[in-house]
Amino acid sequence: MSDDKVMVIFQPSGRRGEVPKGSNIIEASRLLGVDIEALCGEKKVCGKCVVRIEEGHFEKYNIQSSMDNVSSWKEEEAKFINEERKKKGFRLGCVAKINGDILVFVPEESRAGKQIVSKAARDIHIDHNPAVKVYTVQLQGPTFENKIGDFERLCNGLEREYGLTDLTIDILTLRQLPMALREENWLVTVSVWNDTEIVRVRPGRIEASYGIAIDVGTTTCAGYLCNLQTMEVIGTASLMNPQCKYGEDVMARITFSMTTPDGLQRMSDDIIEGLNDLIGKSIADTHPPKKKKKKKKGEKGPDVYEEVPEEGKTYLRLAKEDIEDITIGFNTAMNHILLGLNPEYVGLAPFPPVIHHSIDIRARDLKLDINPSSYVFVLPNEAGFVGGDNVGVLLAEEPYKHDETQLIIDIGTNGELILGNRHKLVSSSCATGPAMEGAQLSFGMRAAPGAIERIEIDPETHDVDYKVIGREATRKFSKPEEMKAKGICGSGILDVLAELYSSGVITKTGVFNKKALKGHPRYRKNADTGQPEFILAFKEESSIDKDIVITQKDIRQIQLAKGALYAGCKLMMKRMGVEKVDKVKIAGAFGTHVDRTKALVMGLFPDCKIENIFGVGNAAGDGCRAALLNVQKRVEANWCSRNVEYLELTVEPTFEQDFMEAMQLPHMVDKFPNLEGVVPDYVLNQGPKGPIRPDKK
Repeated sequence: MSDDKVMVIFQPSGRRGEVPKGSNIIEASRLLGVDIEALCGEKKVCGKCVVRIEEGHFEKYNIQSSMDNVSSWKEEEAKFINEERKKKGFRLGCVAKINGDILVFVPEESRAGKQIVSKAARDIHIDHNPAVKVYTVQLQGPTFENKIGDFERLCNGLEREYGLTDLTIDILTLRQLPMALREENWLVTVSVWNDTEIVRVRPGRIEASYGIAIDVGTTTCAGYLCNLQTMEVIGTASLMNPQCKYGEDVMARITFSMTTPDGLQRMSDDIIEGLNDLIGKSIADTHPPKKKKKKKKGEKGPDVYEEVPEEGKTYLRLAKEDIEDITIGFNTAMNHILLGLNPEYVGLAPFPPVIHHSIDIRARDLKLDINPSSYVFVLPNEAGFVGGDNVGVLLAEEPYKHDETQLIIDIGTNGELILGNRHKLVSSSCATGPAMEGAQLSFGMRAAPGAIERIEIDPETHDVDYKVIGREATRKFSKPEEMKAKGICGSGILDVLAELYSSGVITKTGVFNKKALKGHPRYRKNADTGQPEFILAFKEESSIDKDIVITQKDIRQIQLAKGALYAGCKLMMKRMGVEKVDKVKIAGAFGTHVDRTKALVMGLFPDCKIENIFGVGNAAGDGCRAALLNVQKRVEANWCSRNVEYLELTVEPTFEQDFMEAMQLPHMVDKFPNLEGVVPDYVLNQGPKGPIRPDKK
């Protein structure tokens, strides 16, 4: 790196690169294609560009980030950043100039191009049996003849009306009891957890209670606010995992906890803060939107906001105390970090977790901002790298209840695999790395406006048509300047490898087909790096003032990810003793957007009939929701976690060979009869010289 350049990493977008020393953070964000709000045009008067400079050594990126690496604090920042936030490293992006390497975290409210997180709840069958149930009972007030305690009086009424016995009550709920009983003349509604403990008392007759199921992914988090009585999903909220700044994968975060004195506490605090934000967003969505009230000329004082209800719409107007139950699923490392458990040994062979079993933890003990007496159900872990999120997938898809052999792939920063049927289940985990989600690629990005999400390459001309998020028309039907492309996101990454291969731009080994591309305007060697690259979007089609390309190195990164997944599938099939699978299910955000044909073309998994490949969306979140709404699913979760055979891929004797063979497209030796007629024969059955069109022989 030259002396006049510095390295800047933006999280959670994952964009990084060198920028001129002395640039302010807003200028750096524009150079790297990161959207930060700057409504006042950098005049330092709107306060929308607040970011945080992270402190510490980030081994994943090999940089030492420090507040000392930006210019000194300016008085105009104090209007928008209080003393507490200043100490935490918050600065205005339009003020802070970069003098050294930094890692910048852009908070949710400062992001202009909000990431699109596809975590919608699916319509799956769930038997209704929530852990928290509400019971309304009319009691008789005390008399001189009957002056037993309020709690005992309540217990007698609940036993008489509903057969509930041996109830206990949390101390915080007990403190509310006398007032609640008397407010509505001894008519009271109680929320009872697992028919054993009273966790809330409310005066009067109340029919509804609410809970939230949360899927904590390495990169994104999603919450499903549900009515526990009707099972209706009231709303879905999502956010980027704030721990992304410590590294995109779990090993980077484990390393951070080991090498930074307060690393574990910082990461735990961050995810708790994130979950409270997620809960807050879910609650806010049950209220009318607000707009700032216009001030009169010369009027001073704080801004005032007023509600703007939508005509004809009814709002639940929930409070945080109305959340009476939570279920959470996450991978094993994330489980340990949130709970403050040392994750070091999860990252060391033989990768034992601190705990396999599920846990019920009082919400207030985790500092979660809901009804303080309520519990959080933490789904159990299967193994060191397969956690409660994988158990959630099992609960949603239930392969253990079917005869057919199902392969379920949950693609994310970590690839988690399940293979089996009602006779046997095998699971494994493979380090796909963050390449599938856009990180570590030259122009990779999260799914946000401007990201290329769909790609087609003409096999005759090798011209590219693509679609970006936020615009319906593709390049073919648009003017170049209308596209405003910024990079390529996950669904586009799955498309691009399949399209490069099936169009003959690359050979099955993943190298550019130089003979076919000779003289083509989209193919070149980068003058700075010497790397071959293929242009997906020309400079005039982008909003970052440069060509958006896929390089040979990028292709290798995607091959590594897809090779790891395929090798995992193959080793599991060997363990199961099967040569083919009946169904393939793709879970995660990719399960919503994946093109199943292209997934097969790139060899993401072994050959299967295309009509038997399904996207199942955020199955991990659906499983968390099933555990929220049916307490028996919690019992089932613990059964799953201990009855799935975990296969540690890296110690399998044929892993390296299987991995190497799986790097090729769709595979070095395995046949793909279901791609015949889908991929041109000269591509599918190409020889060592690569794909040669029949008319070019």
